[in-house]
Amino acid sequence: MKKKFPLNYHRFIELFRIIVSMLLFLVLYTAIGYSQWLQWGGPNRNFKVDSAQFKTAWIEGEPEQLWKRQLGEGHSAICVDQGTLYTMFRRGDEDVVIALSADTGTTLWEYAYTSLPWKEFSKQYGPGPHATPLIVGGYIYAIGFRTELTCLDKNSGQKVWSHNLWDEYNAKPGDRGYASSPMAYKDLLIVLAGGKGHGVMAFNLEDGQLIWQGQDFINSYSSPIIINVDGQDQLIVFVEKKVAALDPNTGDLLWQHAHNTQYQIHASTPIWGKDNILFISSACDAGSRALHLSLQNGKTVVEELWYNKKVRIQHGSAVRVGETIYASSGHGPAFLTAVAVKTGEITTQQRGFGKANLMMAGNQMIILDEAGQLAIINANPNGFEVLVQAQVLTSRSWTVPTLAGTKLYLRDMKEILALDLSP
Repeated sequence: MKKKFPLNYHRFIELFRIIVSMLLFLVLYTAIGYSQWLQWGGPNRNFKVDSAQFKTAWIEGEPEQLWKRQLGEGHSAICVDQGTLYTMFRRGDEDVVIALSADTGTTLWEYAYTSLPWKEFSKQYGPGPHATPLIVGGYIYAIGFRTELTCLDKNSGQKVWSHNLWDEYNAKPGDRGYASSPMAYKDLLIVLAGGKGHGVMAFNLEDGQLIWQGQDFINSYSSPIIINVDGQDQLIVFVEKKVAALDPNTGDLLWQHAHNTQYQIHASTPIWGKDNILFISSACDAGSRALHLSLQNGKTVVEELWYNKKVRIQHGSAVRVGETIYASSGHGPAFLTAVAVKTGEITTQQRGFGKANLMMAGNQMIILDEAGQLAIINANPNGFEVLVQAQVLTSRSWTVPTLAGTKLYLRDMKEILALDLSP
């Protein structure tokens, strides 16, 4: 005799199927989320990803290399989206936006345009381009060495719209070339242009129409970020002689705070914390500051918590973990440095690496120094434990690593390569 089940058994089976489908979706969504790096600084523009697993012992002294190929000069970081890499490089008198297969490194498309001859800028630091592209939906946005802003179809490389910020708006790229990576806010593309009345500009993402422009800032080399101060979104820009905040919807000035340095080189990205502390740093004779921000009666109150001239980040990335900022400090001899974010106290410093870029993957720190030395480190406020290290690049390596899932993408002034860090 066939066993009879109550009616709710069938409901249970249907509910079980729904739950399984949702779990599979979440797994797939998480995998996709961790395999994307769509802008400067990664998913949250802070050089951190929440979860990743790594080998902590290379085979025969180095990590598994998936591929390596020639690329070209430039310091643009590498973006990753759905199995495709995007970056920029220099070829003769051209800036080139390139899409490559993440699996093989083969070229999928290139978009090249003639840029300003290199002789008009300083040759000491490389010919650029320096800024990192931005991917939003089906488009990629790139700014070249001479402030050529271009929107391309990310699948074909075909131009959608463009603006030459120098020619159209008299933007000032700086004598080392333009280096500020663009960012998106709602339906706006925000860029630091520099110059009277258009220190910061916002364009419509879809058609490139100018939405707002404002301020007389002279641009430096840092990239903007968006923070939220007690419920209010603020656009943070680190420009010549100051750090400032604008309303990202209108470009109106909210506040500014002085930060001066020799040569006016502000190239590191500000770091924001949930405790409303903003950290900024420059090299040369400037040092670092921490500002506490709060919103009172509709206005931002800025309190300087500390200033430390001994913590000097030139152009590398820094990361905040808990109550500590980790960075490579110095532009001659460089030290891995841990700084208490609330007091400015240097809690530990360590030699062994040149000037470096840092990023956090889960609980481990990945660093790439300018000599092409890669390392994975356990970092804490009182010390740095080097788990593994290897020489992976041979020329000047000033580009921050890009992590997508467990694949690490690196470049120097000549080559680009992919490493597998899966367990």
